[in-house]
Amino acid sequence: MDIQRINNGNKGFFQAMENGVQAGLMTYSWAGNDKFIIDHTEVDEKFNGQGVGKKMVMEAVDFARSNNLKIIPLCPFAKSVFDKVAEIQDVRG
Repeated sequence: MDIQRINNGNKGFFQAMENGVQAGLMTYSWAGNDKFIIDHTEVDEKFNGQGVGKKMVMEAVDFARSNNLKIIPLCPFAKSVFDKVAEIQDVRG
């Protein structure tokens, strides 16, 4: 599975692709220069149960760590991942 980050000014998204098919999409918006808000996560029902949403959240965490950023997980799914995974609290904003 390939996860790409696309930034469009003050908004962007992480897109999970599998063999040319979009498996999932997680949108975010910037909150200043050093934080971004994950506001929505969706996974195509054909990919349910394959950890697509969590993979996108973890890709966002890697991006945040690499760029010294914080994440505000407003999306209920992203918030649930942050609540369950202690190792990613360093990037929680």
